[in-house]
Amino acid sequence: MVGFLLLMRHPLLLLACLCPLMAIAQNQPKKEKPLAPGGKWHANDPLRPRPRVVTPPTGQTPPSDATIIFDGKSLAGWKRDPRKSDPAGKDADAALWTVKDGYFECSPKSGSLRTRQKYAGDQQWHIEWATPVEVKGNGQGRGNSGVFIGGFPEIQVLDSYQNDTYPDGQAAGLYGFYPPMVNASRKPGEWQTYDIIVERQKRDSSGKVIKKARLTVIHNGIVVHLGREFDTAAQESDLQLQDHSNPVRYRNIWVRKLNLDDPDAEGTPPPANK
Repeated sequence: MVGFLLLMRHPLLLLACLCPLMAIAQNQPKKEKPLAPGGKWHANDPLRPRPRVVTPPTGQTPPSDATIIFDGKSLAGWKRDPRKSDPAGKDADAALWTVKDGYFECSPKSGSLRTRQKYAGDQQWHIEWATPVEVKGNGQGRGNSGVFIGGFPEIQVLDSYQNDTYPDGQAAGLYGFYPPMVNASRKPGEWQTYDIIVERQKRDSSGKVIKKARLTVIHNGIVVHLGREFDTAAQESDLQLQDHSNPVRYRNIWVRKLNLDDPDAEGTPPPANK
């Protein structure tokens, strides 16, 4: 205690005692921050690429990095599944659904539609659809259609508002596999949304499957399937919309490619002052 009081009364003596300790502390190497997931960057590394800037969707405007599948005007990027009875010819596979006021509607018995182009890799799909305002039929006979992404089960489209049917066949059901976790259906005639996340199967260098294909479905903003696993090895697919003889409407369809393995690969360099 006497020594402490002596130091306090003589600041220069106190400083002389502290200087060696401060020098030792300054010479200690800085502790390296832990590696972030993936082992490529340290946590809080200012040199890490910045996430690419994307303008989010607003209303009927897709995000800025999306590929537009239906522009509200034309079905030029679509074809119909041919029937055995169809005549051969140059336009034998032309899409026959009706385009009107920014949407297209199934013309019953005209055949299912599919995109002429296939899309590879992990994806985010956005699809808006509406069943008829006038309610006709019940169960599977009411506003029936379907969304097919190659390798995965049909994602059912159905008027499931106060309309009972078998659970894996209701709206947003993975037909024949899984019912949705909840019934998030809107009233007949109202526009509904599917946001679908496709994760493709991954294999290591020896060909061993290290990650099964997965499907996540969000219906009207509510998660109804989360990472459902399937054995499909498909790495690309088209998009098919089913003709189930009901006048179901579709609009605002787009897809974004996802890089789930290395998001940094799509980043931009940090600012120069970093």
